[in-house]
Amino acid sequence: MKKVGFFQSIRLKLIITIILLLLFPIQIIGAYFSQQLEEQLFSNFKESIVKNTQYLNYQLEQAFAKERKEDGPTLQEDIQSILSELNFPEEITELQVINNKSRVIGTNNPLDQSIVGKRSTQARVNRTLLIGRADENVVFNKDTGDRTLVMTFPIFQQNNLEQKENIVGVIYLEATLEGVYEQLQDINQIFANGTFLGISISALLGIVIARTITKPITEMRKQAKIMGTGDFSQKVNVYGRDEIGQLAMSFNELNDKLKLSQATTEGERRKLSSVLANMTEGVIATDHRGTIILMNEPASRLIGKSFEKVQGQSLLDVLHIHDRLDDISEIQDTGSIIIDFSEGDQQLLLKASFSMVQYENEEMNGFITVLSDVTEQEKLERERREFVANVSHELRTPLTTMRSYLEALTDGAWEDKEIAPRFLDVTQNETERMIRLVNDLLQLSKMDNKDYRLNKEQVYFNKFFKHIIDRFEFNKEDHIQFVRNLPDEDVWVWADKDKMTQVMDNIISNAIKYSPEGGTITFTAEVKPTQQKLYIKISDEGMGIPKENTEKIFERFYRVDKARSRKLGGTGLGLAISREMIEAHEGNIWAESKEGEGTTILFTLPLMNDQRRDDE
Repeated sequence: MKKVGFFQSIRLKLIITIILLLLFPIQIIGAYFSQQLEEQLFSNFKESIVKNTQYLNYQLEQAFAKERKEDGPTLQEDIQSILSELNFPEEITELQVINNKSRVIGTNNPLDQSIVGKRSTQARVNRTLLIGRADENVVFNKDTGDRTLVMTFPIFQQNNLEQKENIVGVIYLEATLEGVYEQLQDINQIFANGTFLGISISALLGIVIARTITKPITEMRKQAKIMGTGDFSQKVNVYGRDEIGQLAMSFNELNDKLKLSQATTEGERRKLSSVLANMTEGVIATDHRGTIILMNEPASRLIGKSFEKVQGQSLLDVLHIHDRLDDISEIQDTGSIIIDFSEGDQQLLLKASFSMVQYENEEMNGFITVLSDVTEQEKLERERREFVANVSHELRTPLTTMRSYLEALTDGAWEDKEIAPRFLDVTQNETERMIRLVNDLLQLSKMDNKDYRLNKEQVYFNKFFKHIIDRFEFNKEDHIQFVRNLPDEDVWVWADKDKMTQVMDNIISNAIKYSPEGGTITFTAEVKPTQQKLYIKISDEGMGIPKENTEKIFERFYRVDKARSRKLGGTGLGLAISREMIEAHEGNIWAESKEGEGTTILFTLPLMNDQRRDDE
């Protein structure tokens, strides 16, 4: 594990966090304080200016209202005298008195007396003369950077005749604000110095606090590295009863549990190794991609390859089953297959049973393959198939369908000239089909020897499947319901219609036999274009099959309930024949069942591609 640098450590993060927690409130308080202080200083400054101006305004009003004598001082002289006598604050840099004709009649600047008598061009002066209201504005000088407060105040004179006040002049003044902002800057500098001092002290405290917090965590990190090597003998120190102390105690408990778990796992691993080594069956384990990760010695002997040689290879390649399975994901639908590992005169048939390994969340983790030598079993199976050829002549019993049509004719349907010929035609066809079925049993041994030919043709499966279901529905008992789930699109397959009829007859007959009162038989056909396969499912609600027997029902002469099967007329050959037929069509057939809930027989057929159908 790479060592954590200081700039990546939690210690630095804690120090920065403490500084930021202090800095942000200080900055917010400082900004608010600076804003409020600026407003207060400006307000006080303006209030001081206004008070001085009010006194001046009063004297100017008296001067404007004073009666003038020929030998007495003029209005301009009185106003200039008033401005000279008053002691104005230093902040007021310019003060002018302007009459109602916008002419300057007095100024406090002795060096700029030349403007007296001239017309004022200030827009705010004219605005004050016009509306009779004081005006103010802060002007910023871009060249010098100085800020100046410019104010105008109206001078009123009482008109006794009209009983109203007339504007006789305006006071125009300019006051510099630099003193206010210099004072504000000094205060902000004091605040900034205090902030820097506070942050420096906080950083020192943060270093001490961070070291106190991170020391136990650093010890736990070192201990975790030691535990990663498999050493669980050491423990971390507990420095207190706070959250970090509780974490340290939990860490020590985890250390003890991991130590116990490792000992248990090691013991189980040894047991598993012993079991795998002493099993007669071969076991191969793969990951979710189908790559071999484990194999015991019996499996090595059966396939003739050591584990070191096949480790990391694909299970499909090692078992030579690429011709049956295109992808490892198809294994879960396969159940088990027989693999021929014969070489020359040495015959070796292996049965590969596949099971999927899942995580607790049911996500697929890999596959377990159990290999068994079934060479002798296959020999016995071949002998049993020969027996089927010998007893096939005894299986010429008419189908239930033919009996139903004959019973209908006996009950009076023969008198109906429209129905009777159709019933007789169906009866004749079913009789001929049963004869062909018996002949197929005789050819079953030829299928085992690969000496068998199917009469395949282009089959419109929708119509074909409906016809078979209609035939059974006409003859079914009233207590059984048929439900159809068939695709809307046209489905074409390349198949032998007689053999597929025999397969479906076997499956549907079993479903009818084992369906209870009020039961439902569901027929489903589903197209999977990505796999180029047609999935057919026939489900009943019968007594079901135990899970361990679902693979065996396709073996010849195998019956789950022998007494019940014989009572219903079963021979134990129907599903075995069906499997041979489906595999001859390059399909697969399997069963899904649960005791007490019914059984579903599923089989697949390859879809006919559009190009081949068009060529036909």
